[in-house]
Amino acid sequence: MEIKKVFDKIEQILKGEAHLDELASKKQDPFKILISTILSARTRDTNTREATEILFSKYSTPQEIANADVEELERLIYKSGFYKVKAARIKEVAKLLLEKYESKVPSRFTDLLNLPGVGAKTANCVLVYAFKIPAIPVDTHVHRISNRIGWVKTKNPNDTEKKLRALIPKDQWIRVNRLFVRFGQEICSPNGPKCDICPLFDFCPRDFSMERAIKKEKK
Repeated sequence: MEIKKVFDKIEQILKGEAHLDELASKKQDPFKILISTILSARTRDTNTREATEILFSKYSTPQEIANADVEELERLIYKSGFYKVKAARIKEVAKLLLEKYESKVPSRFTDLLNLPGVGAKTANCVLVYAFKIPAIPVDTHVHRISNRIGWVKTKNPNDTEKKLRALIPKDQWIRVNRLFVRFGQEICSPNGPKCDICPLFDFCPRDFSMERAIKKEKK
């Protein structure tokens, strides 16, 4: 099936809106999207959303976060988990933005990678959600689903990104993370995927319903 049609099918059935997608649709400040992406590491979307809103209700600029007491930052972002590491990280990022980028979030991939703790996934998320620049952020959902539906056979997100960049037309890159994150949350979940309502059921090479039935019989 043509990749664009796969995305169209997924988009038709999705109901919710992922946190970064929500920020992008509201044309939020790139700084808020960057910080929110950092806070999203190893936590649920709902926790990221709550921690971001609490933080930005008090501090909303690089200067404010750079000058904030780290213990206060920890308290504000507690919901995001790993709050001590993340508080120190966002403070470092804010300071570097002040010192090197005139408080503005850079829109170049290489510049984003120079920010403390910002890896390929976070940098690509900022490009897509803050600047609408074509990129493929590969998180756990993108990695899992791309392998499940047979688009790639990879063991890590970096290899998944390389394969997807070669496979997917560039005019569709910006849709990958936006759709697969929500698809992974609502339908193609890690455990107990909802194959009965999946729009890709006939296209997917694996029958998870059958796999679960077989595992149940073996118990």
